[in-house]
Amino acid sequence: MSRDLLRPAKAAPGDRVAVLSPSFAAPAAGPEVHEQALRRLTEVTGLVPVEYPTTRRLGGSAEDRAADLNAAFADPDIRAVLATIGGEDQITVIPHLHADLARRDPKPFLGYSDNTNLLSWLWQQGVASFHGGSTQVHLGPGPAVDPVHAASLRAALLDGGRLEITEPGEAEDFGRDWQDPAALTSYGDREPTEPWAWAGPPRSVTGPTWGGCIEVVQWILTAGRFADDAGVLRGGVLLLEASEELIPASEFGYILRSLGERGLVAAVDAVVVSRPPTSTREQRPDAGQRAARRAEQRDVAISTVARYNPDAVVVVGVPFGHTRPQWVLPYGGSMTVDGAQRRVWADYD
Repeated sequence: MSRDLLRPAKAAPGDRVAVLSPSFAAPAAGPEVHEQALRRLTEVTGLVPVEYPTTRRLGGSAEDRAADLNAAFADPDIRAVLATIGGEDQITVIPHLHADLARRDPKPFLGYSDNTNLLSWLWQQGVASFHGGSTQVHLGPGPAVDPVHAASLRAALLDGGRLEITEPGEAEDFGRDWQDPAALTSYGDREPTEPWAWAGPPRSVTGPTWGGCIEVVQWILTAGRFADDAGVLRGGVLLLEASEELIPASEFGYILRSLGERGLVAAVDAVVVSRPPTSTREQRPDAGQRAARRAEQRDVAISTVARYNPDAVVVVGVPFGHTRPQWVLPYGGSMTVDGAQRRVWADYD
């Protein structure tokens, strides 16, 4: 990849970190879960969370949410920025951000889903970040923070280093309703996971990452907020995950096909696709139907990548998206996808 990114310095225990809502202000909808998330953030990392005016403000304007991001990027005492959750309108926040603030004092940003907008914007400004992490989803709910999430969270914020990305063996599509007191003490309905699916040549690929939530990637490209030259991804690793909107496998394939027509799939050396959610509180197919939906998306991902780049190493099912437990992964940082050993590593420096 020709783009040379700045790697933000790590925070240290006792440092202040911003907890913001660049999209939906989830803490207003689940304040008890939010408070538990802030306590756990300090317990797991030793960092001190700092809220901003729109962190708990439902309906905050795009300008106000951008002002909070700009203020956090500008404050030298803030050493990282974490999103409370995603949403669906962060694309309207991006035009109000100040690139010079993000570049002058780069600091780790963690988020996923709608935060793909901000991850890709930082990437465009030459600043690496981290895909994953939602205080309202991965820190606050349940009896504890999942070990894989805690390990990758600490690596992203504090420790750096290289971690092998492994399969926790179980997953949930969604947790308890935030209004239910059980949300503070119980996970959602978890089920055993399938082995990851591998395709492409049995070779090892190491490269920097780009991508994110596939629906949001489509928005970014439609809005003209990506480099004109697909060559900026040459030798990289494309990360793709689908949201809780449960788009059909055919729609996933159509978007991936468009990325192929744009030349993005041919440019990369590896494609990593997450385990997709297949249910919501309102829509809960049986176990067989859920497995069939995952298999359908797996098959369309593998076949579409093969059409545009048969030399790419592909792995499907890695838990870095909208299911939980979730790994936080580098965005613009380096990952190794080994099709021979069928193992994946991420570098958090």
